Amino acid sequence: MDQTIKARPNIEPITIPVEGMTCASCVRRVETAAAKVPGVAASSVNFATKKLSFEPGEDFSPEALTAAIEKVGYEVPPGAMQRAMRDAGYPSPAAVSKAAHAGHDHAHHDHPDHVAAEGHGGHDHMHMHGDGTLKRDLVIALILTLPLFVLEMGSHAYEPMHHWLMGAVDTQTLYYAYFALATVVIFWPGLRFLKTGLPALFRGAPEMNSLVAVGVLAAYGYSVVATFAPGLLPENARFVYYEAATVIVTLILFGRLLEARASGRAGQAISKLAGLQAKTARVERDGRTADIPTEDVVVGDILVIRPGERIAVDGTVIDGSSHVDESMISGEPVPVEKGEGASVVGGTINKTGSFRFRAEKVGRDTMLAQIIRMVEQAQGAKLPIQTMVDKVTAWFVPAVIALAAATFLVWLVLGPSLSHAVVAAVAVLIIACPCAMGLAVPMSIMVGSGRAAELGVLFRKGDALQELRDVDMVVFDKTGTITKGKPELTDLVMAEGFAEDEVLALIASVEALSEHPTADAIVRAAEVKKIALRPATNFRATAGYGIEAEVEGRAIAVGSDRLMEKLGLDVQAFAAETDRMGEDAKSPVYAAVDGRLAAVIAVADELKPDSMGAIRALHDLGLKVAMVSGDRRGTAEAIARRVGIDHVLAEVLPEGKVEAIAALRAGAHAPRKIAFVGDGINDAPALAAADVGIAVGTGTDVAIESADVVLSGGSLAGVADAIAVSRATIRNIKENLFWAFGYNVALIPVAAGILYPTFGIQLSPMIGAGAMAFSSIFVVVNALRLRTVRVKERNTR
Repeated sequence: MDQTIKARPNIEPITIPVEGMTCASCVRRVETAAAKVPGVAASSVNFATKKLSFEPGEDFSPEALTAAIEKVGYEVPPGAMQRAMRDAGYPSPAAVSKAAHAGHDHAHHDHPDHVAAEGHGGHDHMHMHGDGTLKRDLVIALILTLPLFVLEMGSHAYEPMHHWLMGAVDTQTLYYAYFALATVVIFWPGLRFLKTGLPALFRGAPEMNSLVAVGVLAAYGYSVVATFAPGLLPENARFVYYEAATVIVTLILFGRLLEARASGRAGQAISKLAGLQAKTARVERDGRTADIPTEDVVVGDILVIRPGERIAVDGTVIDGSSHVDESMISGEPVPVEKGEGASVVGGTINKTGSFRFRAEKVGRDTMLAQIIRMVEQAQGAKLPIQTMVDKVTAWFVPAVIALAAATFLVWLVLGPSLSHAVVAAVAVLIIACPCAMGLAVPMSIMVGSGRAAELGVLFRKGDALQELRDVDMVVFDKTGTITKGKPELTDLVMAEGFAEDEVLALIASVEALSEHPTADAIVRAAEVKKIALRPATNFRATAGYGIEAEVEGRAIAVGSDRLMEKLGLDVQAFAAETDRMGEDAKSPVYAAVDGRLAAVIAVADELKPDSMGAIRALHDLGLKVAMVSGDRRGTAEAIARRVGIDHVLAEVLPEGKVEAIAALRAGAHAPRKIAFVGDGINDAPALAAADVGIAVGTGTDVAIESADVVLSGGSLAGVADAIAVSRATIRNIKENLFWAFGYNVALIPVAAGILYPTFGIQLSPMIGAGAMAFSSIFVVVNALRLRTVRVKERNTR
């Protein structure tokens, strides 16, 4: 029964594999068919991954979409639709039906799905099965084509062999043998081209397989007439081209196999990520500990992690301690210390100790699952540059068929023979197959976005991969992005006669009663040093001055120079220290004990350790860097000087960031293209307002809705990596398109016979098939070079 599904408020694209797509024309056909289905809000096909991504709208029907795809000649593998919908968080049609009978609707499965096991394993299995069939067909075609090719072409190239063959075998008998071999090749290994290409041609929507099918059948059909009814042909045109037909099939199968294998390597980023998922988890339930499949873990479970184990899901440590290798999300090789209260991420590897943690995100909600979905969406994205390619390929195949027909007619009238006209027309059909065009953009996107993921850069929106290349200014939010976003005690300078630990104990005991961020930093500093706090009494706070209290009978005051002056204390003894603090964008706070000046303290929002190197890397890429901050100008400029920032916009309220971006975009001389980098918590409007919004992943939450790009590792070095990958990917796409279009522009006229009148050169359809296969392989191999992209000097962390 046909089931419809109500779209959720936050629509997430669903991605399904589509079998039978072989060229750019197929892409357009599947996209158009999907877009016409009621309930499909948007659709996009990636030729490299052979997948359709679509946004389900109101009353979407999975069965209607599957039927529409099958109607235009393609196929959705059994179970793929249900699996993809479950991975995207939609209930299956069966679940919808069951819920309807029960009088309510479930939004999710009772058990979270296992991201890696079904969703990706199924695709890998299909990919391997496809490779196996291709390999078998290629071997059969090669074994049967080889004797035909050696006998026919060998006798043309080597005259003694020609005389020997004519004497040993009657020509008509030889033609019968050729016919038998060619028939098996064309209607067994080559049947895939006929089964797909001819129906597409008859539907009036020819594609690459149509060109191969028409070309091969033309050469084969002509040869059959020459073999069995030679009287129908002029005497000077009684030649056979069986070897051309079989070599075309063999070469194109060979190209497809290489292309499939290279495409498999291009998609390794997803396979690697999926492989990080732990298969089992050690869970405490009902007083017992047992190993269960990871997909059976539910929120609230207590998991036990031993040395060397992979963490199964996201959660928070409740007891124990260890160091965890988090390089999969941060790119950092140094293990991170974990203790009570620390967050852990599924897929990371525990090193030395052991601990227990509470599961908080499982199944599709884990960070690893989010990352996999983002990479898949980026790999399936359609860049603006692809629109131009789609427009060309929409008319390309029909134009080639028309050109082949014109070539045949011209040579039939002006050429030396009918066979010459046939060979020229077949050569045009074969050499013009637009495989390389179809692969040029999506293959680069797939490899480029996969490489970005390895560097901790996730492209949430596909067009950001193209937009980022043109950015000429990167604007950083300060707090939580360039700085840690959490004030820390950075300086504690003692007056003569006072002990550091004693004074810290006294002032922390007083600050523990305050809610000011500075107070929190001082208390945390005491906790780190394991200094015990003492009871404080008679606490009083004065706005703009500071706080006072008594600790164990001693009078303690902590605050500004104004408070010290009010108490009659001279702060000039610390003048040199406070001047230095000011230069470092730190605000001094004074402490007095029993009426004597005891210490000067600095609390500051410290720079992230990688900020300076990240900004240097952006300068090396030729970019201007700006910072937006709510701090007073002096503090903001001091931070900018330390990290090498070009422009500072200070004293900007959170709601003023959008206006600040607009001002920077207008520029002094020309409009700028702006990338804004924020921590994603209070920067959503600015991230959305920029040409490209880059969010620094915080904690285990990487799905920041307002951003185009997410740095999953939280390192600012990823900004330069993202731009480097973007530039390299677009450059790679342009190289691929130049080759794909240039190849066709140069060789189609040669195939049509433009060189024949002057030089007597006629391009063989076999050479055309080889050139076509080579052009596709060139595009794939060129795209694979993106797997090594990195910022030249990546010591910026």
